[in-house]
Amino acid sequence: MGDDHMTNHTIGVTGATGALGGRVAARIARLGLAQRLIVRDINRAPEYPESSAAMAVYEDTAAFEKACRGVDTLFLVSATESENRVEAHLSAVDGAVRAGVSRIVYLSFLGAGPASTFTFARTHFYTEAHIRSTGVSHTFLRPSLYLDLLPRWVDEEGVVRGPAGEGRVAWVSRDDVADVAAAVLTDPVVVAASAERTHDVTGPESLSVGATVEKLGRLTGRSVRYVPETWEEALESRRPSGAAEWQIEGWASSYAAIAAGELDVVSPVVPDLTGHPAQSIEGFLRRHPSALAHVGV
Repeated sequence: MGDDHMTNHTIGVTGATGALGGRVAARIARLGLAQRLIVRDINRAPEYPESSAAMAVYEDTAAFEKACRGVDTLFLVSATESENRVEAHLSAVDGAVRAGVSRIVYLSFLGAGPASTFTFARTHFYTEAHIRSTGVSHTFLRPSLYLDLLPRWVDEEGVVRGPAGEGRVAWVSRDDVADVAAAVLTDPVVVAASAERTHDVTGPESLSVGATVEKLGRLTGRSVRYVPETWEEALESRRPSGAAEWQIEGWASSYAAIAAGELDVVSPVVPDLTGHPAQSIEGFLRRHPSALAHVGV
């Protein structure tokens, strides 16, 4: 695969109005490459040179097929968590394959498996399996928990609650995941080396939630602490939100997956594929100094 191929290559990007897909679309635009932005609301699609936009939802196979016509490689961002998330993913994959997409780069999750402790990760396993079954070339990106969302784990009183035990996680920034995705989508050498590959995408160090919280407090001057919960306590403490039980179990099981050691992975993928080190908690807070502004001092 040479430069000429990439010059005539159209990349489809889903989730282009979102936090991750939007970052990837911006990076492809900076490279001056042709891309098709597949969005739910055409009025929100970013406008870039060499880009076009098409409107489709994952659940509508025919519409997604139409949106993907002329696309060679599809970057498929996982849908928002829902009870029918697997069905939505499978519908989108089927539409893409019918449209003639030759390669799918799917945004999955670290440790995706049929019995993953993190319930939301199970849908990724079934999506990956379906993509494999189609016979199209594929690359799966499996990021760890997002560093960008870590501040939301801290409530206004500066408390992080959950059944994470002493397990560890290597928080990863969305910027790093987007850089990896852009490389896998556009760099001819990385594209060739990533065929039929799964890349774990993590931050540079694995920390317990307690150690993470301690570092957040020390770096920001905020009073933050970790309060361990049992599984039942975690479910009960989240039920007043009014969320559905499957959502509550998903939230709590992200902590439980940490406790089970399923997220204790430090991968060299970010530096290997992007040429720069993975962002640390320190680096993230330098870029986002007000990340814990909602917490009382």
